[in-house]
Amino acid sequence: MPNAARYRRVLLKISGEALQGEQNYGIDWGTVHSIARDVIAVQRMGVEVCLVVGGGNIVRGAAAAKEGMERAGADYMGMLATVINALAMQHALEDKGAETRVMSAIPMTSICEPYIRRRGVHHLETGRIVIFAAGTGNPYFTTDTAAALRAAEMGCDALLKGTQVDGVYTADPKKVAEAKRYERLTYLEVLAKDLKVMDAAAITLARDSNVPILVFDIHAPGSFAKVVAGEGRCTVIGAGEGNAIIQGEGKSVGSGA
Repeated sequence: MPNAARYRRVLLKISGEALQGEQNYGIDWGTVHSIARDVIAVQRMGVEVCLVVGGGNIVRGAAAAKEGMERAGADYMGMLATVINALAMQHALEDKGAETRVMSAIPMTSICEPYIRRRGVHHLETGRIVIFAAGTGNPYFTTDTAAALRAAEMGCDALLKGTQVDGVYTADPKKVAEAKRYERLTYLEVLAKDLKVMDAAAITLARDSNVPILVFDIHAPGSFAKVVAGEGRCTVIGAGEGNAIIQGEGKSVGSGA
């Protein structure tokens, strides 16, 4: 079992692709339930947990725009996909006894609550797991930016990004066998090196809000709890002296996005 948590309140960002498992599209329920178990394990450590889930396993706005669709409309399609994923996560969490709320930046009161910051804080304080859906509610903004925004608004101590690999690498370890993992990076280093772990708006917002970002492998069982306890393998992005430490060879597979 991991040691005591280092954080009081955290936001977990999960890409839509993380929910599709080994499939090429859609939702893999085994994967969703596995992630839900890890989220509940962290909550049982006494941590208040909220989530932002992407929608790329169903539709990605930028990809639809490349096919000729008007960008704003394409992004709204992507936002609706995040609501589908949020409801899937809600089901898996409640199936295991957790109390949850889905809050959408686009009002759809027949399905979930509208996003109201104070209400979200209240849900966390009363022991509910909150899933933020529909991004920021605006086109041209990614769910990474939504995650940084919600982490700042909720007063989170850290933003944890669950990816397909165990941190930020010098190159995609799926394509470059000798890629190396960064142990620690500053916000400015991520921007200067143009590392694709999160978009520039998200990194800048996290920096301005002084919210550290921890990048880890969401598919490694128990990794979420280990990282929250300060024991897991991850890359930490935050304020610092600007010395990135590179450790180990990239042996994990998958994309860092």
